[in-house]
Formats: sequence, structure tokens, C-alpha cells
Amino acid sequence: MNRKLVEAAVEALRLVMRFDQPADAILSSYFRQQRALGQHDRAFVAEAVFGVLRHARTLEHVAGSTDPRRLLLVWLARFGGSSARDLAPILKAGESEWLGEVGGVAIDDLPAPVRAELPDWAYDRLIRQLGERGVLDLGRGLQNPAPLDLRVNTVRATRDAVLASLRESGLAAQPTRYSPVGVRLSGKPAINRHPLFLEGAVEVQDEGSQLIGYLLAPRRHELVVDFCAGAGGKSLMIGAMMNSQGRVYAFDVSAARLARLKPRLKRSGLSNLHPQAISGERDTKVKRLAGKIDRVLVDAPCSGLGTLRRNPDLKWRQSPASVAEMQVKQAGILEAAASLVKPGGRLVYATCSLLPEENETIVDAFLAQHADYEELSAGEILRQHGIDIEVGSRMRLWPQVHGTDGFFGAVLQRRK
Repeated sequence: MNRKLVEAAVEALRLVMRFDQPADAILSSYFRQQRALGQHDRAFVAEAVFGVLRHARTLEHVAGSTDPRRLLLVWLARFGGSSARDLAPILKAGESEWLGEVGGVAIDDLPAPVRAELPDWAYDRLIRQLGERGVLDLGRGLQNPAPLDLRVNTVRATRDAVLASLRESGLAAQPTRYSPVGVRLSGKPAINRHPLFLEGAVEVQDEGSQLIGYLLAPRRHELVVDFCAGAGGKSLMIGAMMNSQGRVYAFDVSAARLARLKPRLKRSGLSNLHPQAISGERDTKVKRLAGKIDRVLVDAPCSGLGTLRRNPDLKWRQSPASVAEMQVKQAGILEAAASLVKPGGRLVYATCSLLPEENETIVDAFLAQHADYEELSAGEILRQHGIDIEVGSRMRLWPQVHGTDGFFGAVLQRRK
């Protein structure tokens, strides 16, 4: 660690803390401009930036400042494992004394929302659901970096074969706790260079996201719609679960997001997946499928608070106003998606949000307005697939409990 490297981290942090774009996108742009930074330098900068974002509320209280340099120094001292001797060469006049003063601040004495590392508005909403102890446990869980999970493409390989191959190449790999096709790796290896990845035998996908596929439970030869497909992670899983038979429409309003699906689809070997950009819920491509689809997945756009282990900046880029806007979108998308389902068909509503307003509230309002739909037990469906996990009628996954991203899933069936 040297002054030049620390200044690079401070500058990157300053850019990220504008919170006008996703942190990973800002870092990628910054690294493209700073070509003199080597691989290890970039790793230090990225770790420092995300470390500060994860602990921002605590750091601001301890430092008594929102200055990026001061936040970084406190993070290095309190969370980054740096001793006073390590930091001495990079400190400016007066900073050693200041660090000594703030180093004695007891974190356990800080206000509960600060210890939970959540904005006050999010803390207030979650405490009604989890209680203070539960929110603090959740907050601590969200402060830990997410593990690297893979999904085995069952059209290309079996999980046992993938595990054996990964271990032969020196990677520490274990089967995931819940998903029958999941693999969890230790550390952050460059899996995108591994032959298994290049051959399409594995895809990066959080274990919780994989369980959404089992709630949908598509069958061979069915017609399926992934209504908010994005870059197609769940679409690819759905296609593989159908053994590349039937037809999967991957809809999204963003052609750019769908474009990221193309190389993944090519690697996968699937022939039943059909990405299609749409203008919105009322697009003619949607209307022509009304009442014809066996299974529809709505992985709705949301606040993304369940992914804070990966995207800690999201909690500072969201607000009560943005959540309210999301709710309107979610209700509209679910309404449009429901029109596609044929009698006896299945509709799954999912988010990676922790907030009841984006989850239970949306589903309850939909059911109240649609007597032609009934709810199925998510827990029972997962058990039918041999997945031993304690969830009730609706799937709620918590990082601090299940070791996955925070996911919600509800299963609805159109009455015959």
C-alpha cells in the first residue's frame, strides 16, 4: 500500500459516492481510464470501494465526516485489517492523531439503523417485519460479500461431473445447500476463463435465483414466458429444465440487456429459447400470446435490496419514492403477465427485494382482484423437487439465514 494507490481508491470512491450510476459500472469505467493500475492495484481499489459502501453508515459516524479519504482510512483501520504501522506511510499531517481519536469509538453504542448499515427508511420498514434483532442480523449478513454460485447446465453436464472437473482444476467447489443444480465456489476465481464456462456447462447464478426456476417448474414441450428476462439467467435455466424442448420466450423492454443473453445462449446449446425485445406490457408480441402460455415468470424490476451483498450502493441509490414507483410498475407487469396464462397454467411472481411493499402487498392486491387465480404453496412445490428448505406458502430467502441473496417468490395458478 502506498500513497498513490490510496489516492486512486479515494478518487474511485469519490466518483461512486455520487450514486448516479451503479458502482460496478463506475469502477469499470474508472479502470479503463487508469491503465497504469495493475491487477493487484485494481483488486485493492475495488475491495476498498465496496468495503466502504458496505460499512458507510458506521464509517460516517466514527469518522464524523462523509469525506471519501477519511471514510477510507477508517475502513482500512477498522475493517480492512491495516495496523497503525501499515497506515503510517500514507497518512498526511494530523491524520495519525485523528485516527487515534476515532479508533476508540465503540460500534456497539451506535444507533441500531447505523449498526444494521441501512438507510433509516429501509430500517423502519424492515423492523415491522423482522423486529430489531432480526434487522440487525440481516444487516450483518448483508455486510458480507456474496459467494460465487454456479448453475450446472443440465443439457451439457451433470453436477457430479462439474464438481469433479472443478476440483481437478484446483478449485474448492461444493454442492449448494438447496438447489439440486447449484455449485458454490470458495473465493473469487476467474470462472469465465474455465473450460466448463466456455463450453456452456455452467453459468454464474445465485442459488436463490435458481430456486425461482423450481417454483416455475417448467415441463418439456410447454410454452413458457420469462416476462422480465434481462440478461437471461433464469431463461437459460428454464430452457435447460425443459431439456431444450418446447418454447421459451424471453421478453424484456431493454434490447441492450437481451443482447447480453446472446453469447450465453450460444454457449448453452439450447434451441428452445427465443429472446424478444418488447416496447412494454401492451406490446403486440405480448397480446398475441394471451391465454396460450403454460407458465409465466415475472421476475419483476425492484429495489434490489436483497442483493446488497453484491451491490451495496443500491441502498443509497433507492428511496421511498423510487420504491413507490416500482410498486406501480410491478402491479402493471403482473397484470399483463397474468393475461398470458391459460386456464390451469402457472404464474410465478418473484423479486430480489426485501420489502413487503414490493412482494406480499403486490401479490395480495392481485389476488384480491383476480378470483380466477389461486395461490399454491411454494414450500410444497420445492419439496416435490427434493428441496429441503423451510418456507411457507410464499418463498422468502434471507442472506443471513439461507446464505443466498434475498429473494421472494409466490406461485399463482389460473383456475380451470
